[in-house]
Amino acid sequence: MARKSKKRAKPAVAPTPKSATPRRVVHGLILVGAFALGFAWWQDTQKEDSFLGLAAAGIPKLTMVKPQPNLGGGHLRPGQGHRYESRFPTSGIHAPDWTRPGIYDLPQPPIMLVHAQEHGHIVIYVDTPGEAVSATLRGWAELYGGAWQGIVITPMPGLGAKVVLNAWNQHLDLLPFDDTAAAAFIDRFRGRGPENPVR
Repeated sequence: MARKSKKRAKPAVAPTPKSATPRRVVHGLILVGAFALGFAWWQDTQKEDSFLGLAAAGIPKLTMVKPQPNLGGGHLRPGQGHRYESRFPTSGIHAPDWTRPGIYDLPQPPIMLVHAQEHGHIVIYVDTPGEAVSATLRGWAELYGGAWQGIVITPMPGLGAKVVLNAWNQHLDLLPFDDTAAAAFIDRFRGRGPENPVR
């Protein structure tokens, strides 16, 4: 009589859920994202602390700021132009649209820059200020890009190394560039435009 061979039963292995690996990946991505956000926030905090230190050191230099006459506001009709008496206007009638905070490669229209200043933005005019100054200003523009309290950097041919800072009814010429005076100006007037003061 033939013997039946006994087959050994394989130990049961619990199947890995199909969704386990994707879940691990998602959790990993969330952790990486949270770390990146935290690191970016820490870096911005460090940059702002550095900026505020410069601004505090520059407070005595605010005597260099030249207050400008208030020429009022109001909007031009769409497509209408306007010629200001000043090369760096700080108030007056302006375009209905405005220059957003940021760094521009081409000169921005004065009628839009005036409106940006009315919104509380600081307008910085540059030509060839040098790499170190450009890097400083670029860092500040990246730090302060919010609505109603940002920084606009626009070219102005012919300035050479001089840097000009404007706020609503306020003007500062810097030659040579002084980072403490510039930071103090920005900190004093940023976010304090007449249309919607936020600071």
